[in-house]
Parts: sequence; structure tokens; C-alpha cells
Amino acid sequence: MSIRQNLRLRRLNAAYSHTLRTAAVATWATAIAAALAFSHGSVMAQTATETLGLTRVLEAARNNIDVAITRQAAEAAKADVLAADRSPFPVFTAKTSQMYLDNGVKGDQGVGPGPFGQKNIDKSGGIDWTWERGGKRALRTQSASRLANAAQADLQDMQQRQQAAAAAAYFDLLAARERHREMHALLQSAQLLAKSAGLRLKAGDLSAQDTARFDIEAQRAQADTHSAQLDQQRALLLLRQLTALRVDLAHWGIAADWPALPSTPLRSDVPETWVEQRPDVKAAQERVTAAQAALDLAVSQKTADVTVGSSLDHDPRVSRRSLELRFSVPLQWGYGFEGEIGRAQAQLTQAQDLAEKTKQDARAELQRLLEELRTALQRETLYAQDIVPRARRVAEQAEVAYAKGASSLTDLIDARRTLRSTLIEAALARADYAKANVVWRLRTPDTESSNATGKTPNVSR
Repeated sequence: MSIRQNLRLRRLNAAYSHTLRTAAVATWATAIAAALAFSHGSVMAQTATETLGLTRVLEAARNNIDVAITRQAAEAAKADVLAADRSPFPVFTAKTSQMYLDNGVKGDQGVGPGPFGQKNIDKSGGIDWTWERGGKRALRTQSASRLANAAQADLQDMQQRQQAAAAAAYFDLLAARERHREMHALLQSAQLLAKSAGLRLKAGDLSAQDTARFDIEAQRAQADTHSAQLDQQRALLLLRQLTALRVDLAHWGIAADWPALPSTPLRSDVPETWVEQRPDVKAAQERVTAAQAALDLAVSQKTADVTVGSSLDHDPRVSRRSLELRFSVPLQWGYGFEGEIGRAQAQLTQAQDLAEKTKQDARAELQRLLEELRTALQRETLYAQDIVPRARRVAEQAEVAYAKGASSLTDLIDARRTLRSTLIEAALARADYAKANVVWRLRTPDTESSNATGKTPNVSR
């Protein structure tokens, strides 16, 4: 090899080493700059007219279309209470009975022309009113009132579920943005390495196979970037659907309201009072009470209602004024409302079974949420404090070692692949913990859950 070729090869090696160092520095500088931009808001977010944070997401989810439908059902149940809490209307009756036709139609002697009051017609008008006995009105009102309470609890349960779903979409959006930022930084570094490998291939210092491996790694980093961007759009579309907010990443600033790690250990059990305070359990218990009132109402039908009334009669041939009094009561012969009572009894048993099942499901769900929160917290702590920093150090050391010729290309690629997969897993772990944290706070009392998890801004109830 000539002296000129040696000098050229040395210059290429020096350029390649400089490129590797530049790529490493660019990778960490890009990551740090992106982290600062993500935490404090990008330039676009600073000039945005709208800012999306967890508080706004939760508030919007409380009034989405599903909650609005449930709210109208609760309003309808309230109206049923007014409809049930009233006595039967009195009935006014006007009639004519005898029309005397024996004197023909001449004047006031028959039914021909002339004042109606002077005609030979028996006329009457009266009012009848039904007296409900056996406490029917109170029982009917109690049943409707309990159903209204159950509908209100259903509304609260729907609000919590919609808030949990919207918060999950919000944190998925944050995780996708974080993955996109990290993958973009790795893509820039991989492209620099691939460009440097191309220069070394032309100089004859690197094989075509190793150059192709650099190109493949750059393309994989680009594919990961596109995948993170797609996940970001999916989360954004779901968030729009759940909140009815027309979020646009080009004009909206996205606040990173990640929950903090808890300062105290999580509790190991779920108190029974938490189960009883859940809105779905309250709704089931209210329906049991309503079914019991409906059964009592069915039984009260055995107590017959009484209808009383009176009429004022006017018969010109007999008397100018006469009074009629009426009293009627149904004769319950051969049937004791066994069908209505049997149906009400079956519905009461069904409501009791559903209430017990709801309580069991609520207890199991709370225990599951606690275990998910504990596991997510452990994963997030492990990734944030140990795995991600070590993966970054290993990747940085591998690049420096490869630039100095102290490690192979396989070691460098493995280190970069480990870092890429670690960053993806870390973003998912962070999102899982954030979602578990918010759901736990939504489904447990404020006074208890606030001591067991990190703070989450304004979890509305």
C-alpha cells in the first residue's frame, strides 16, 4: 500500500471516529434537548392557543356523550318520582238520563227549542275520587325514589369509567410522544453511523456486509419512529372521541402531567368500606330497596281502594235539586294478586343476586387494580432508576469502544438494539403506571388513595 493510500485511510479512520463521537454526542444532546422541550413545552406549545393536560382531559370526559346519555336517564328517573308521588285524579261526570218525549217538542214542554234548563230532561253532574289504601302512594314513591338514586349512582359510575378511559388515552399519547422523541434521536444517530460506514466502504476499510448492517439499523430506527408516530395518532383520535376536544398537535400544547412516584408504601388489602362506597355497588343496593318497595306495593293491592263520589241532579218533573252519594269498592273474589306478588318477589330475588354479584366483582376489581398498581409501580421504578440509565451508559460505551476499535460491530449493534427496546419498554411502563394510578384514585375514596399513590392533578368525581 502506498504512502498516499495510508494517509487517505488514516484520514478516513479519523473522520469515522469523529463521526461516531459526534453521533454519540448528538444522541444524548438530542435526548436531553427533547426531554427539556417535553417537560417545559416546545416552542409550538408555547405559542399554542390551547393546552391539554390531565385536569382538562378528566373534566371533558365527565361531560362526554356517554355521560350525557346516562345523565338524561337519571333525569328521567327523577321525573318518575314526581309521577309516582301523587294521588289519583278526581273524575268529573256529567250526564243526562231521562228525556221526556210525551209532550212533543213544543217550547218548554219537551225537548225542542228553548232554554236547556227548562227542558223536561233529567240532568246530573258529579265528582268521583279514589282513596288509595294500604300505603300504595308511599310505596310507589319509595320505589321510584330508590330507582332515581340508583340512576344517579350509575351516572357517577359512568363518569369514573369515562374519565379512566380518557386518562388512559392521554397517557398513551404522552408515551407515544416520548417514544417518538427517543426513536427520532436514535434515528439521527443511526443515520450518522450509516453515512460514516458508507465512507469507510468506499475507502475499503469496511465490508459491504457491515455497511448493510448499519443501513438496516438506521431503517429499523426509522420504522420505530413511524410506529411511535402512528401510536400517537391513534391515542389522539381516541382522546378526541372520549373528550369531544378537537385536539390538534400543530396548535395544541400537550402538558406532561405524569404522576409522581408515591412517598409511602401501598397498602396490601382492600377495606370492605371501599367496596360499599363504589357507585356501582350503591346502585345495586338501591335497586334492591326499590324491588322490596315494589313487592310491598304488590302485596298492598290486597287492600282494596275505595271510590267515593256525589252528584247533583236536576229533574224538572220531579225536583229542581237532588243529591246523589256513591260508594264503590272492588270485590276481590277468586284472585289475590298472586301473579303481581310472584313477579315482584322474583324481581327482588334477582336484584339481591345482582347486588351480591356486583359487590363481589367490585371487590375483585379493587384488588386487581391494587395489584396492577403495585406491579406497575415496581416496573416504573426499576426502569426509571436502573434499567434506562444503564442501557444508555452501555450504548454510549459501546459506541466509544467501537470507535477506538476495542469492540466489534456486533457488540455495538446489540447495545443500540438493547437501548432502543429499553426506551420503548420504559415508555410503556411509565404509561402503565400512570393509568393504574389514575384508575386507582378514581375508584377509591380520596382520603385513602391520596396517601397510597403519587399525586394526580384534580381527579374529578
